[in-house]
Amino acid sequence: MSLSSKLNITDVDLKGERVLIRVDFNVPMDKEGKITNPARIVAALPTIKYAIDNGAKSVILMSHLGRPDGSPNPKYSLKPVASKLSELLSKDVKFLPECVGDEVKSEVLKGENGQVFLLENLRFHIEEEGKGKKGDEKVKADPAAVKKFREQLTELGTVYINDAFGTAHRAHSSMVGVQLPKRAAGFLMKKELEYFAKVLEKPERPFLAILGGAKVADKIQLIENMLDQVNTLIICGGMSFTFKKTLDNVEIGTSLFDEAGSKQVKDLVEKAKKNNVKLVFPVDYVTADKFDKDAKTGSATDESGIPSDWMGLDCGPKSRELFAQTVAEAKTILWNGPAGVFEFPAFASGSNALLEACIKAAKNGSTVIVGGGDTATLVAQAGKEDELSHVSTGGGASLELLEGKTLPGVAELSEKK
Repeated sequence: MSLSSKLNITDVDLKGERVLIRVDFNVPMDKEGKITNPARIVAALPTIKYAIDNGAKSVILMSHLGRPDGSPNPKYSLKPVASKLSELLSKDVKFLPECVGDEVKSEVLKGENGQVFLLENLRFHIEEEGKGKKGDEKVKADPAAVKKFREQLTELGTVYINDAFGTAHRAHSSMVGVQLPKRAAGFLMKKELEYFAKVLEKPERPFLAILGGAKVADKIQLIENMLDQVNTLIICGGMSFTFKKTLDNVEIGTSLFDEAGSKQVKDLVEKAKKNNVKLVFPVDYVTADKFDKDAKTGSATDESGIPSDWMGLDCGPKSRELFAQTVAEAKTILWNGPAGVFEFPAFASGSNALLEACIKAAKNGSTVIVGGGDTATLVAQAGKEDELSHVSTGGGASLELLEGKTLPGVAELSEKK
């Protein structure tokens, strides 16, 4: 699946069209139904405005919110999003209390002059995800009903735009079931695909991946795929202890050790040797007497080992220098997973130092991409998103792409002619 050959919103003439856009409005709300962080709504504005400014007859927005498990639940209504969107667009947004059916269709067909509609939560229908819950029981959707639901969504538009990269790894009806002749990426999706194409299709070398996080077993596929692509690989965070103990018998105390993952360590190191990939691990640690933000802290090295009832929760000053030097040598940098438990200030220095090194590399002309999830949170907390080339909005989607998998929501987009 080539990422760079997909049809984009700018390749399509939208004049007079009913533009059906799959957005990601899965925003956090408080108990009163107030939106606590509108970032995802703001992120979709360029695509929505482009459709309006380029003469769309109407713009029909569809999204999920939370996990209502296939039946209506007022707690997960998108109604509050409609008023927020209206405020951000300075334009009336008509909220429809359903996402399919005759009433929705007749309302949408009446829309003109760039009218914006927001459909109710797609996941109120079991046919969106194909499965849901009745009480505590898991239930599957009827294939005929799924087919009908997809046809009903398709009828609403004349052009389909997908701007929900964060859901692109899910083969849900709104992602893969809208069978309009033109299916294009919106600006958010386009940016994600362009940057991941840069990394996965034609990286400028040397290419470095920084992989952190807790369990080796969860990242096996990612490490495997990266070993076929990169020149250098930094392994940090909790999973580095499994490597250190297995390879060099370093004393790791009560640090995270992944028994299942440890069985794969030697094979991964063999593959790195075979592919001429340089592996870089931490060499010293910030330790704690317990997993707690107020834990007592200490320090340890590979030689000294970590005392038997202490654990490593961050990498130490020598490792930070080693990582910064490794980052400075690379032309393309992909970062997925923090270097320590950055949620606790006492153990955030390793991740913050990596972030500083990445910002410096970006200033010096390297391409730096952060692959969603915890690392994106770290960058956002520091307010540094604009100082890196790209911070992905999709945790699960970016991970699957980096594991070498095809994303259903991307595969379904039309190819450029």
